[in-house]
Amino acid sequence: MIPNKCKQCKEEVVWWAIVVNICQMTYKGLLGAMTGSVALVADSLHSGADVIASIVTMLCVKISKRKASDKYPYGFGNIQFISSSIVGIILILGAIYLMYESILKIIEGNIEAPSFLAVLGAGMSVVVNELMYRYQHCVGKENNSPAIIANAWDNRSDALSSVGVLIGILFAVLGFPIADVVAAMVVAILVARIGIELNIDAIDGLMDTSVEMDVLKDVYNIAANVPNIEEVRHLRGRNVGEDIHLDISIGVSGSLKVYESDLIAQALKERIYAEVRHVTDVQIAVVNS
Repeated sequence: MIPNKCKQCKEEVVWWAIVVNICQMTYKGLLGAMTGSVALVADSLHSGADVIASIVTMLCVKISKRKASDKYPYGFGNIQFISSSIVGIILILGAIYLMYESILKIIEGNIEAPSFLAVLGAGMSVVVNELMYRYQHCVGKENNSPAIIANAWDNRSDALSSVGVLIGILFAVLGFPIADVVAAMVVAILVARIGIELNIDAIDGLMDTSVEMDVLKDVYNIAANVPNIEEVRHLRGRNVGEDIHLDISIGVSGSLKVYESDLIAQALKERIYAEVRHVTDVQIAVVNS
């Protein structure tokens, strides 16, 4: 069972992400232009891409709540994996743009050291993005939401990006102007890596990869301890967005009547729903041992 506080956080988290990213895009863009920091301006563009990613996440989370229909009998949960993929693609495109701009600066030789004020802007960005990562990751894990977790990793990539920008600006201010550009290139590689990982996770989700082994072990132990279940013959589970769907085959004595087998299966379902989080569908096949 998901605590009410976590459900409330789920309703608020994306709005917070949008507001924070808009604020970051604005102040980093203005500060980058005022101080002459190319890396800080690039970081503000990254925050702008995050605004789009947050809006995509919000829309997909809302759609995933829709009830199953005749056309989509298994519901809309998997759209959260599509959201994760879109966020990943936005990160990859942002990384390519950062790398392109950095290489162009080196080729043109148009590199100047920014003012020290840019250090403050990059430092604030590190702190804000790390706090947003921890907040969103907590909400995503508690609600088992791939879309919100992906958005959290987007903020972690922003924090790493800002660390690189901070180091680059510091070295540039100390007399190595090219450090500002080199830092932006390193950041681009880190951001692209996170984008690729998000897409791999999204593909795994859409391909119905198994739920975590710990979940299957918990379900197995519950089934093994339900009275009159003599064996668990088959057990598998998959993630459908925020939900977990399970298929179980249990063996009971051949002397039991049909209605008694139904009562055993119902008891098993109720225990799984009560004890294993995020399970919303359990299909049980009862066979003679």
